[in-house]
Amino acid sequence: MSESEKMRAAWFSTFGKASDVLSVGEFDKPAAGPGEVLVRLHTSGVNPSDVKKRAGSFPDLLDEGPVIPNSDGAGIVEAVGAGISDNRIGERVWIYQAQFARRFGTAAEYVAIDSSRAPRLPDSAGFDVGACLGIPVMTAHRCVFADGDIDGRTILVTGGAGRVGHYAIQWASQAGARVIATASNENDREACISAGADCVVNHRQKTFAESVLDATRGELVDRIIDVEFGSNLATSLEVIRVGGAIVTYSSTVDPRPELPFLQMMYKDLVVRFVIVYAMPETAKQFAIADIARALDKNQLQHRIAEKLPLEEIARSNEIVEQGNIRGCVILTID
Repeated sequence: MSESEKMRAAWFSTFGKASDVLSVGEFDKPAAGPGEVLVRLHTSGVNPSDVKKRAGSFPDLLDEGPVIPNSDGAGIVEAVGAGISDNRIGERVWIYQAQFARRFGTAAEYVAIDSSRAPRLPDSAGFDVGACLGIPVMTAHRCVFADGDIDGRTILVTGGAGRVGHYAIQWASQAGARVIATASNENDREACISAGADCVVNHRQKTFAESVLDATRGELVDRIIDVEFGSNLATSLEVIRVGGAIVTYSSTVDPRPELPFLQMMYKDLVVRFVIVYAMPETAKQFAIADIARALDKNQLQHRIAEKLPLEEIARSNEIVEQGNIRGCVILTID
């Protein structure tokens, strides 16, 4: 192949430690197929699901060859495939779901992807912001809105300063909910308040449940958006009302929690698990439309913890795996 048919990319061909299995170099440049756009990427988002895949969470992922990781990113449409209007060429876009049920994600100079997975990115939003919109913002949107109107409701957001929690506070508060967030230090508390939380409690204190009920003046909460389902379950059941919903997208500390069935049944609870890949298409389009409106009106705050060049993808994975940063980790591909 000629040099023009190659691109710079990161990939892995075996599972394992980031520094051992991630390579950066030349890779075949894709072409836009029917219904696709070819995007020249400027940024790539690194999320926990991306590093878990690299570590082997999907054992058959490499069956058909090496994988370019990462599902989120942003860039400019350079070409279109059959069935897509040439008007999309030159459009700024953000990418989601690039490395799901397919091998080639956003940790590269180019990605060819279904046109629907490349929504418009307004000029007012940077490419770094665009790389935050897939997993963090869409997950938060689904968590907040999947179970009905929240105007006037009381929502508890655990881990409110984290990638998803930070956006969940914003979606919920802007939709009219009263938001109680959790944080364990002053910097995170200030971030939650800035995002729109009405009150912040410390989830690491033994009086966590009491603090939540003090904040609500004894009223049980309508919905919980939870970053640690297993670890927080006992507290969640103390503070959730009958007919409420626990919506969760992670349970890292306790990945195999035991469920007190009768206690949960008697509360007539909804327990919802959220991951962008499995969201109904209608929910994805709902989120995309709300994201577009919010970006156009500059209504979302973004926390970007680290920006690293593509060549430091292994370091980016290590940062995410350490689990002690707040905000998104972005690779730059300019």
